[in-house]
Amino acid sequence: MRRFLSLGLLCLMLLGTALTAQAQSSSSTPDDQAALALLTALDVDSYRDKGDAITAILQSDDERARDWLQALLDGRLQRTDDGRFVLVLDNRGRDWPVADALTNEPLGDMSRRDLDRIGINNALRNQLRSAIAVVDLYSPNVERRRTSADRLLGEVDGELAETLAPVIADAEDEYVRTRLAQAVAIYRAEQGEMAGVEALTGSLHPRARVALGRAANSDDAVVADAATAALAGIEQQLKINRGLETLYFGLSLGSVLVLAAIGLAITFGVMGVINMAHGELMMLGAYTTWMMQQLLPGQPGLALILSIPAGFMVAALVGIAIERGVIQFLKGRPLETLLATFGISLILQQLVRTVISPLNRTVVTPEWMSGSLVINDALSLTLNRMYVLGFALVVFAALMLIMRRTRLGLEVRAVTQNRAMARSMGIRATRVDIMTFALGSGVAGLAGVALSQLTNVGPNLGQNYIIDSFMVVVFGGVGNLWGTLVAGLSLGVINQVLEPWAGAVLAKIIVLVFIILFIQKRPRGLFPQKGRAAEG
Repeated sequence: MRRFLSLGLLCLMLLGTALTAQAQSSSSTPDDQAALALLTALDVDSYRDKGDAITAILQSDDERARDWLQALLDGRLQRTDDGRFVLVLDNRGRDWPVADALTNEPLGDMSRRDLDRIGINNALRNQLRSAIAVVDLYSPNVERRRTSADRLLGEVDGELAETLAPVIADAEDEYVRTRLAQAVAIYRAEQGEMAGVEALTGSLHPRARVALGRAANSDDAVVADAATAALAGIEQQLKINRGLETLYFGLSLGSVLVLAAIGLAITFGVMGVINMAHGELMMLGAYTTWMMQQLLPGQPGLALILSIPAGFMVAALVGIAIERGVIQFLKGRPLETLLATFGISLILQQLVRTVISPLNRTVVTPEWMSGSLVINDALSLTLNRMYVLGFALVVFAALMLIMRRTRLGLEVRAVTQNRAMARSMGIRATRVDIMTFALGSGVAGLAGVALSQLTNVGPNLGQNYIIDSFMVVVFGGVGNLWGTLVAGLSLGVINQVLEPWAGAVLAKIIVLVFIILFIQKRPRGLFPQKGRAAEG
């Protein structure tokens, strides 16, 4: 009796499965039936047969092919108990939302126990990555095509090289065409072919250098010699690019030093004040940027633009308070001024730790400042540093206009050259001192805004730049803006050149010793101040 019951249940199950398949077949279009056959070919035990099925999907020209291959690579292409293929949309939790692999129609949540994953091995994963890259070569999105071409470097085999030949000929984008040609050349060079070696000559891509290194060990002496010569030429180009990269980073560091020192040069040149709180004014500018981003969440670009005038005003107002509250009572007493401003710097640091936090804060970089400008495969220039360099030059140009084309600039230059004579001509030196200190402090705030895009914002931000700022001012010439620009950029480049072989600490010591020796020969710096006050 049990035997007949079991046979009956088996017949019912077979009948149900047949009816389900018939219903799915009757409701499917011929394209869906062909697609179902492609997916069914993946659901086998043999990895070789799965590889053939992946190739068949790749050659099917089905617009859903990429989604299937990506889902298979991610482990999201699965089969239900009734034989339906589904795409897992989110594999977190016990129940997963799924969609039909053929129609992309949501099917709701299914228990993961009711799903069977189609397994793959490492060889199939590599095949899938190459297959997805080939599919992406036909994408209407240019960036996707370029990313796909980059992904194929070092992944091309003999069969794929033949497949890519017509793609290279038909490629409209120069970048894609060049990258695909390099990918094929890498394969041919690794096979010891002279054509591959010649095509890779001058290429700076790391995978090209690896392929040439293998070709240099070829049994064919002609190929080996050509690969060795190509590697020697590439190494020479790499040295040039490394030098250019060092120069760029040096100019970037120098632009930060210029921003940090240029305000100090104005106040030091006019008032003779050694302002040890200058770094904390930079810190306030950086925290202003962070605060603007808190007030405008999700809009880092707008917040950064608004932080430029806001950072200037905050630092300038604090500078006026310092000048009116402390410095005006200590004129002509440099040591007391130094100690007083050092105390103010400690007060400002502790105030930020108490009111905001002792921990560093991260300022979000806007999208248009993120990434890098790629010059070639060995040289790329980060955009945030490029913007900071341009910003420093703009601030310098604005200050030059103020000093050369405005009444304030004329009065500042007069007081700088001879304070007593300027007073006798009716210039209110006290007002000039206030405006000068506000201007220098405001520029320090702008330096803080720029620094927020390069490093974390914290209470000790300004301490990292105050000593370097004084070195720039002394080296360039007290009160001379051109001297500050030249000195800042020069010291930045020198630091970057020395750091690779001397280390960061020893490089700073060498720079400091150089400045001391330089000041012994030229006590007034590169561009000495002019006027009776300077002569005295």
